[in-house]
Amino acid sequence: MFQYIIRRILLFLPTLFLITVISFGISRMAPGDPAELKAGIGAEGGQRGNQQLNEEIIKQIRAQWHLDEPIWYWTIFTNAKDSTGQLKPLMQRLTFRWNGTHNQYHLWMADMLHGNFGVSFQDQRPVLDKILERVPITAFLSIISIVLSFLIAIPIGIYSAGKSRENSTIDKGVSTTLFILYSLPTFWIATMLIIFFGGGDFLSWFPNNGLHGNDYPYASWLANTGDLLWHLVLPVICYTYPTLAYLSRMMRGSMLDVIRQDYIRTARAKGLAEKIVVYKHALRNSLIPIVTIVGGILPSLVSGSLIIESIFTIPGLGLLEWNALTARDYPVILAVFTIGAVLTLIGILISDILYSVVDPRIAYSSNSG
Repeated sequence: MFQYIIRRILLFLPTLFLITVISFGISRMAPGDPAELKAGIGAEGGQRGNQQLNEEIIKQIRAQWHLDEPIWYWTIFTNAKDSTGQLKPLMQRLTFRWNGTHNQYHLWMADMLHGNFGVSFQDQRPVLDKILERVPITAFLSIISIVLSFLIAIPIGIYSAGKSRENSTIDKGVSTTLFILYSLPTFWIATMLIIFFGGGDFLSWFPNNGLHGNDYPYASWLANTGDLLWHLVLPVICYTYPTLAYLSRMMRGSMLDVIRQDYIRTARAKGLAEKIVVYKHALRNSLIPIVTIVGGILPSLVSGSLIIESIFTIPGLGLLEWNALTARDYPVILAVFTIGAVLTLIGILISDILYSVVDPRIAYSSNSG
């Protein structure tokens, strides 16, 4: 197991490098110039005035943010000639040269390896500080959603796969409901919740934006906590229902596969109670596919939900990422992508390790029998 973990960690390095290369390239391919947006002349209807002054401002901003440096390499067309004195074909005269330390990717990587994700283009604040401010909010929402999803989904899956309930009316009704929930888009559900329960056209039971009311902070911590939880009802529902539906369906299918195995029939033939057969013999092996979900838990704590946080105006990482994308704030975009990638790789490793915990038959050693 230890050797397997070491090998996986060593594989993380080239994988992470490729992720940073792709993320960096995609961020630079996006239309728009952050220097023009910062100067206030990039958008339609922005500042006009003296064209020469505008160009000088943009030039200074680009130099400050190192946007005037080559993105990756120098592209050089040489005047190389063949033996007859004629210029060689175009592609044969095209060469690529690394630009030493003076290219945007190298500068960004050097800072990142030192734990410095740069400074935000929007407000000149350290990117790491902005992320750390938003992490607790998104992590809190994600943890609540994940816990609720597992606590509800696993019992539903076990109940639906019961010996006497398979393909029953209840099982079909639950399966249909879960399928519908999984198919519905998050933004539509969020909109419907606001219209019907968040003060839209019908009821006004729950707040539809922010984390606190106008009277925050209250006199007691209990009132403040209650106000926070009340504001989280609708966002948590939107966070939870897709994962809940997916996990329930997966748990039901996995449970049905396991209870049809020979050793389950043997356990029942011995006269064991159905609860012992299900919870002692079948449940553990049924959880193996569910373990794969762990690989997506850690990155969800960072990435959050861009759509949900934007609709409900929750100041988490999702809203931060959306604002960074619209403003071409490269340091924030790359920092969120990179941290999410690292956590994804860690989550995959944890999933692989949990496989051996759930099912001891799984071995990672090449010498295992």
